[in-house]
Order: sequence, then structure tokens, then C-alpha cells
Amino acid sequence: MSRRDGDPFFEGLPDGFSTGDDLGEPGEFPFTRGVYRTMYRGRRWTMRQYAGFGTAAETNARYHFLLNRGTTGLSVAFDLPTQMGYDSDAAMAAGEVGRVGVAIDSIADMRTLLKGIDLGAVSCSMTINATAPILLALYTAVADEAGVPRDKLRGTVQNDILKEYVARGTYIYPVRPSLRLVSDLMAFCAAELPKWNTISVSGYHIREAGSTAAQEVAFTLANGVEYVRHALARGIELEDFAPRISFFFAAHNDLLEEVAKFRAARRVWARLMRGRFGASDRSCRLRFHTQTGGSTLTAQQPLNNVVRVTVQALAGVLGGTQSLHTNGYDEALALPSAGAAALALRTQQILAEESGVADWADPLGGSFLVEHLTGRIEEEAVATMARIEGMGGSAGAIDFMREEIHRAAYRHQLEVEAGTRVVVGVNRYETEDSHEAPPSPAFRELEERQAAELAAFRSERDAALVKARLGAVRKSAGGDDNLLPVMIAAVKDGVTLGEISDTLRAEWGTYDNPR
Repeated sequence: MSRRDGDPFFEGLPDGFSTGDDLGEPGEFPFTRGVYRTMYRGRRWTMRQYAGFGTAAETNARYHFLLNRGTTGLSVAFDLPTQMGYDSDAAMAAGEVGRVGVAIDSIADMRTLLKGIDLGAVSCSMTINATAPILLALYTAVADEAGVPRDKLRGTVQNDILKEYVARGTYIYPVRPSLRLVSDLMAFCAAELPKWNTISVSGYHIREAGSTAAQEVAFTLANGVEYVRHALARGIELEDFAPRISFFFAAHNDLLEEVAKFRAARRVWARLMRGRFGASDRSCRLRFHTQTGGSTLTAQQPLNNVVRVTVQALAGVLGGTQSLHTNGYDEALALPSAGAAALALRTQQILAEESGVADWADPLGGSFLVEHLTGRIEEEAVATMARIEGMGGSAGAIDFMREEIHRAAYRHQLEVEAGTRVVVGVNRYETEDSHEAPPSPAFRELEERQAAELAAFRSERDAALVKARLGAVRKSAGGDDNLLPVMIAAVKDGVTLGEISDTLRAEWGTYDNPR
């Protein structure tokens, strides 16, 4: 098929582009059509519902609720103090304990969180970045206590600190020591947890902050390249860590653009890994988790969100995701109710069992429009990545990426306010319909209870041993030793997340956002 000059529909197509014979097959490099030959005919995507709120006991109850209804993987949301490295009784944690996720201070909390769950059978994803090594240390310590061999543990830690500087803000330390923690975790898992995905390079938060689909691909993959470089610089063999890199993307409302985005991301990553690093096919596969777009949910007419989530989930499936979280329709109002969470899971199950879309690998492959959109997003993403490379890579392009996201978010908001971008129930088809928000926990009482339990936990520790363990953490932080083994030893002897984080703050300082 040749380009048709003068037809604006063809603008942006790369020279030599075609929609037919050069597409290849699913499971073949460059994996445009999917990372596995049979895709969902061989294995369904993992239905991994994101949950975490209040205490470890409450969150554990929600996990059992979801597992009993057919979810196939856990996904942990942590509260802001846990994400920022503060114990629940710290002054900085006041008013935030348990509000947007579960509070995890110590190994006692992690034991409660995972009570009654077979860690050798269920995979667990933890959305955690600055404190990812500490949470993985706690998870590993609990698995050790349960007698689960480390080589049987399956799951993911997000561990993507660059996107925190770019889009989200839950960073702690300066960039360089933060990247050292990322590569420490990757090295530890390569040796000890071979089935663990050591990093989930996240475009989700970049998109939720306001980026376009093409920017989401560009910034995410550029961050991925930075992590590969740091791991190689640490002396980790490419084939020991690259197959365990995973990605995390958003699914928004433009169905076909989102499908094309996922296909383009796979193709760009495969070509980068082979061309720049000489990776094997196994290391060129871009495996990814998808979450439906939280920023697209509306507090107005919240039942409309059921439709939005269905369209977005369909985009993830048609685009070839490996796991999927579907948001609850009432999340724009509060933490999702049990009924909304169950309906979100049922949405995935209906797509898998009733819609027929799981019976085909890349069912939209070869569609002229989808291939055109795939090529367009690839071109835009590659051009943006070239600009980032010219700035020395992602670590040197944080301000550029942040500014580009701000500009895109501003343009989007102007379109909504002008009515040129329709949001049903917000700027068109408005009504006075109301919906009662799900009840929220009594957060003040929860915070007091969490602090009291933490005080009781501390009172039973060996203070001298805790001091010695923290000394070992600081010594390793000041040298080149991998921090994961000393963190695991520390949490087993009762050292808390906040105490480890404070020790690292004392050694490395904190990131001073210049803006």
C-alpha cells in the first residue's frame, strides 16, 4: 500500500508503511500483535484488582472477598505515609494514615495483610516506589516465615522512581541514590527471586497527570531505557534482569487510540532492546499491566463510569495486556465500595467469558485505521524519545517531561471547559442526579489504633539489636553493598519502615524539587 499524497488521513504514516504482510504473527518480534502466539487462548490475563485501605486487617478481608469472587492476583495500594517512608505515628503522617491505601509500618502489619494467602500460589503486585525495597524486604521476610521458597514467589514491585519525579511526587531521596535502590532491588531479585518482576515502568501515572497517549509511550519507554542502563552499569547481565521488566499503562476512553498505543509500545520497546542492547527475543517482549483511567471517572452521574470502565478494559484486552485492574464506578466519590469492586471484577469476567474477544490474538490487527494509529503513535513517541536522549536520558530530562505533561493537561482542561471535548454528565447531558458516596472509615480512630499497635510492637523489640541493624543499613547505604539483604535482616528483627527510611534520609538527604 503506498501513501496517498494529499489525503490528510495518511499524514504521519512512515515511508514504506503497510498494513498487510509485514505485520507478522502474535508472539513474533517485534511483538506488535502480542507477546505470545496464542495470547488469551493459552492463558487469560491476570485479573488483578487494586485494593488497600485503612488497616492491614481490613485490606486482608477485601483480598479474601475478591479472591472468593474469582480475582487471580493481588494488587496492594499503600497509604501516603508508607509511600513516603514514615511510620504511622510520625508527625508527617498525621491525617494521612490509611486514607488512600493500607498502612504498613512493620513485619507485624505485613503478616496481617497476607494472612491466609498462599504466597506460593498467588502473585502479588505492590504499587510502591521510593520505599519499594523495604516493602519487598517485608514481603520476603513473611514468605520466609511461611516456608515459601524465594524462587516460588511471583509478583511485581513498581519500583519506578523516575516517574515520581516527573508526574506523581512520592519521591524521598535525590535521583542518584534512588536509582541505586532500583538497581539494588533488580540485582537482588535476579539472584534470589527469579520469578519476581523487579520493576513496573509506569506510564499510568504519567497519563493520569495529563499526558497524551504518545507522550505516555515516549516517557515510559525512555524511563525503561534509563533503568536498563543503570542495571548494566551495576554489572547485572542483561538476560538476568531484562525479561523481568514489566510495564504499567493506563487505558482511557478513546478505544482505538488506546489499542494502537499498546501495540506501538510493544514495537518500539522490542526494536530498542534489540537495536541498542542486543537483547534476545525473550528480553524484547514488553509485558504490561493495565488499569482503567481513574482521572476519567466523574463524580457527576457516577453510574456512567461503569460504561467508561468497560470501554477502557476492552481497550486493554484488544491491545494485549497481561493483567488488568478495572476501577470501581464510585471511586470519584470515595474508596470503592465492595459492590463496586465486585462489579468491576465481573466486567473483566464478562469480557473474558462472554464477549468472544479473548478467542483471538490481536483481533484488530490489519485494520487500516488501527495500523495507521499504531504507526502515528510510534512516530510521535520515537521523536520525543530522541529529544530525551539528547538531554542525556530520562534522569536529565525530568523538567522537560514534567513541563510537557503540564502543557498537555492544560490543553485538555481548556477543551473540557470550552465544550469541544465532551464529558457526558459534566459538560453535556447534565442532570441533577445524585449518588450517595460509600461510607468512609473513621480515619482518626484508625490512626490512633495503628499508632497504639505500633507502640506495642516497638516495646517488644530488642532495642540493641534494632540499633545494630540500623547501623548496618547506614553502613551499606554509604558503600556499595546491596541493601536488600540488610533490609530483610532488619525487618525480621523488628525494624520499621520509617526507621529504615529515616536512616537513608540521614545518609543521602532528600530530593529538593527545584520547581
